[in-house]
Amino acid sequence: MLDLENKLSIITKACEDKKALDIKVLNISKLTPIADYFIIASGNSSTQVMAIADEVEDKMIEAGTGEVVKEGYQSGRWILLDFNDIIVHIFHKEEREFYNLERLWSDEKERNNLN
Repeated sequence: MLDLENKLSIITKACEDKKALDIKVLNISKLTPIADYFIIASGNSSTQVMAIADEVEDKMIEAGTGEVVKEGYQSGRWILLDFNDIIVHIFHKEEREFYNLERLWSDEKERNNLN
């Protein structure tokens, strides 16, 4: 079983490998019971957003996390990957600016330099 730090590292590395933009890791554990962390990243096109989501899902399954709950894949504009304790939001850059989850979860503590 992977610990939380390893999961965060695998996900952020997978995002980086597909050239995701502005990757943010937000600790939301004290704000909500739905997850411990949000990871937010974006891509320049629907194709890139889908490629980032595929890479994250593939790497996490390879690491033994099992199935993932996935929403929004068909549109490629905002894909959510739910790994229980970590929820990954992968946005097209325009949707990310519009929804601005970073502002919505402004009390979070952002983690830097995971790798």
